[in-house]
Amino acid sequence: MVRSCGQGIPAWVAVGTLLFLIHSVTVRGAALKQEVPLDSGATVLNHSMSMVQRMESLLALGNSSDVTLRVQTINTDEVKVIQAHSLVLTLQSVVFEELLLSHNNSYLLLRETPDCAAVFDKFIRYLYCGDISVRLDQAVSLHKLASKYRVWGLQQGLTQFMTQHLSSDSPTGHVIGWYNYALQMGDMVLRDSCLQYLSWNLSSVFQSAEWSSISEDLLFSLLQRSDLILQSELELYEALEAWISQNQPVSSTVESALKAVRYGMIPPHHLFRLQKQSPLMQKHYESIRDLLYLAFQFHSASPIQLAKFFDVNCSIFTPRNYLSTSWGSPWVINNPTRDDRSFSFQTQLGPSGHDSSKRVTWNALFSPRWLPLSARSTYTELGAMQPTRTDGGRPRIIVTPATSSPDFAGVSFQKTVIVMARQQGKIVVRHVYNFHQSTEEAGDFLMDADLQRRASEYLIDSSLYLHIVIKPLYHTLLVARK
Repeated sequence: MVRSCGQGIPAWVAVGTLLFLIHSVTVRGAALKQEVPLDSGATVLNHSMSMVQRMESLLALGNSSDVTLRVQTINTDEVKVIQAHSLVLTLQSVVFEELLLSHNNSYLLLRETPDCAAVFDKFIRYLYCGDISVRLDQAVSLHKLASKYRVWGLQQGLTQFMTQHLSSDSPTGHVIGWYNYALQMGDMVLRDSCLQYLSWNLSSVFQSAEWSSISEDLLFSLLQRSDLILQSELELYEALEAWISQNQPVSSTVESALKAVRYGMIPPHHLFRLQKQSPLMQKHYESIRDLLYLAFQFHSASPIQLAKFFDVNCSIFTPRNYLSTSWGSPWVINNPTRDDRSFSFQTQLGPSGHDSSKRVTWNALFSPRWLPLSARSTYTELGAMQPTRTDGGRPRIIVTPATSSPDFAGVSFQKTVIVMARQQGKIVVRHVYNFHQSTEEAGDFLMDADLQRRASEYLIDSSLYLHIVIKPLYHTLLVARK
């Protein structure tokens, strides 16, 4: 029996009319505002929160429900029953609309995996109220439901939630699981965000419980990248050794992974130690013997001499973004908006053992409010200076060698500026800027950053945390080959 509401009006009619009006205001609100503009001096009375509360009560109490959702957990007898309203379901989901049209009855049987069934009531509540509380371990399940039932707003919101919580702590880790899920679902935004986070924070990933669960495909995707941020290539080899020990892949996978290590970036005394003390290297020595031999040649001869006989443009001679002191230096700028700052540091001339004793001094300049020449103060014909524009400008960083040297012949330098930030209580890489020897600065450096705000996402305790990496490259030596 259907209860009545008001003067003999059936309750389902009243509810349907109410929801139709809500939908009309929500979907066509912009058009209504254009057709009926507010009078000057008019005040808007906004009771939307009260309306949301009533919608939540409507779902919770099941008043005037015209459809029953029976949510069965796959491979079990467990069934969750939800009293719902067809108008709400069809307004929010094309899939529900099609199901209700094709099933001419008052209930729908929905079969869901255990993880999706566990959060199905939260999913339905979102359709009524437009908000949802999400835990890290619920994100994938809710994303699956949003994708299955084509609730695109929720799907996009969950993708954004996951990209913003990659650094959050969880008992077993979640970034690699999210990456695998994004790959399966074809969510390129989430996939690329996860891959970038792993690449930029690889040292912390090595120390996490997630590292052992990384798939072979993802492992090789990381090994091929030159933008990895980690302490050293030796750290990468040791982490790879641990992954192989725990996962025991087939020999072909092990050998392919070992061949992706850039042995030319590992100092010779560490290579000697690995040859004697690494069971992994001893077992698969024959598969990487030529690479090790080439690495030792690289360390024993000058790059110019080596380039006469070998292609030094291959990956074994290409550095990644190493954080050890030989490759660069951290730089903490307190109160970065106050004034210009300068900083000097030294790096090795190149990764070759032949150049290990040669050092290069670098000067770095940071300016919080640099203005282009066109915006700076100018003088009039009478000698009066035009006022300087003080509300413009943007942060700028310049990195140059302190001196020139004949040793620079055949070597070019890529400069990388890493910006750190605190996210969910953890220090992570926020942004990476690259520029080459032909340019002294990164043109888009902190272009979108608001350093004036103490709570800026680019600042840690009101300070700007940078790390400058200098990567010597030998690709110009190709012209020296005969």
